[in-house]
Amino acid sequence: MRSWSWQPVTETHARGSVLTRVKRGNRPGWSTGACAAAAATAAARGLETGSIPATIAILLPEGRRAQFMTHSVELTQTHARATVIKDAGDDPDVTHGARIVAELSRLPGDPGEVRLCGGEGIGRVTRAGLGLALGEAAINPGPRDYISANVRRAAPRLLARAGLLVTLAVPEGERIAARTLNARLGILGGISILGTTGVVYPYSTASFKATIRQGVQVARAQGQDRVVFTTGRRTERYCMRQYPGLAEVCFVQMGDFVGTAIECAQAAGLAEVIVGAMVGKLTKIAQGLRITHARKAAVDLPLLAQLAAQAGAGAALIDRILAGNTAREASELIAAAGLGGAFHQALADTAARVIAAGLAPGTRVVVLAWDAEGNLLAEHTTAATDTVDRRDSGTCATRETGVRHG
Repeated sequence: MRSWSWQPVTETHARGSVLTRVKRGNRPGWSTGACAAAAATAAARGLETGSIPATIAILLPEGRRAQFMTHSVELTQTHARATVIKDAGDDPDVTHGARIVAELSRLPGDPGEVRLCGGEGIGRVTRAGLGLALGEAAINPGPRDYISANVRRAAPRLLARAGLLVTLAVPEGERIAARTLNARLGILGGISILGTTGVVYPYSTASFKATIRQGVQVARAQGQDRVVFTTGRRTERYCMRQYPGLAEVCFVQMGDFVGTAIECAQAAGLAEVIVGAMVGKLTKIAQGLRITHARKAAVDLPLLAQLAAQAGAGAALIDRILAGNTAREASELIAAAGLGGAFHQALADTAARVIAAGLAPGTRVVVLAWDAEGNLLAEHTTAATDTVDRRDSGTCATRETGVRHG
C-alpha cells in the first residue's frame, strides 16, 4: 500500500531572516533558538566592533550557516541590544512573527564567561522531568550551546578581557505561551527557547513526538504512573471529564503518533495507559498503525466489516460497510441497525489488545471509544499479559506504513 511521507528538504537559502521557498507549503523556518542566537550574536558583534550589523550570519548544528536581519538595535559602551523577528516558514507555529530579543552586558570580573539568562516572556521551569533545573529559564540545552558558541565567535577580543551576560526576552512570550501546553509541562510565564538544529520544518513530526516524550517524562517526574493519551483536544476534554480526579499533567495529546506514545509509555514503565479516541482513529489503532493520519493509510473497511459481523451484522449491512468511505460512516450504519454497542465494544477490545502488545507485561490498558459529541461508546480494560501473540497482532510495537525519517 502506498502511503504519504514527508519530502526531505535538501537545501535552504537565506535572504535576511526569511528562508526562500523550496516547495509550496513546505518552506522551512527558524526555531526560537536560532533567532535568539542571531540576536545575541549581532549584539556581541556590536560590543566587539562598535557597530551592530544589519544582517548577521550564525553557525548552527550540522554545519548549517544561516543569515538574519536585525531590528531595533541599541548600543552603548557597556550594553548592546538586538531583535530578530521569528520566521517559522510554512509551519503553523504560534511563535511565528514573535520578537526575539537579546541584550548583552559586560561582566568585567569574569573574562571568557558567557552567561545566559531569561528575561521577559521566557518561561521558568517549575516541574522536574524537563532536563532543566527548577527555577531556571526554559532555554533548552541545544540552543544554550549554539547561542554561547556563536557569541564567543562574535566577540573574541572582548571575551579575553571580560565576560558577557546574555539576557534573552520575548516581549509577547507570556501571551503566546497561553496558546501552548507549557503550563501543563510546568513552564510558567512565557515560552521556551527551543530548536536542536535551529531549523523548523513544516508540520514537523519530530517536534510533535518530542512533545509526547516530554509530557510522559514530566508526568513520571511528578510521581504519576498513569497517563491518558488522546488524539486531540476534544477527546482530551472527554477523558478529563471521565477522570476528574486525575492530575492535568497525566493527560498527553498524542495526535496521530500512537506508536511514539506507546513507546514512551513502555520506556517510562507506566503502570496504566489509557487511550481515548473516536471511531476513525480507534480503527487505525486496531489496524496496528503507528501513525493514524489519513494520508498514512486508509481505514481498513474489511476489519470494520469483520467486527460488525461479530456484532451480528448481516450480509446486506456488511456490503454497505465495505462500499463506504469512512469509519464514522460505518459506525453510523451499524448503530442504525441496533448493533452499535456490540460493534464499538469489539473495536475497543481489538484496539486494546494491539496497544497492550506494545507494552510491558502487566501494564493495565484502558481504551475509551468516544463519539463526536462526547458520548462514551465503549470501554475496555486489559493487561498486557492478556494479549495475543505479538507476531500475529499487527501491533503498534512493530508495524508502520511509509518511510521512516529521522
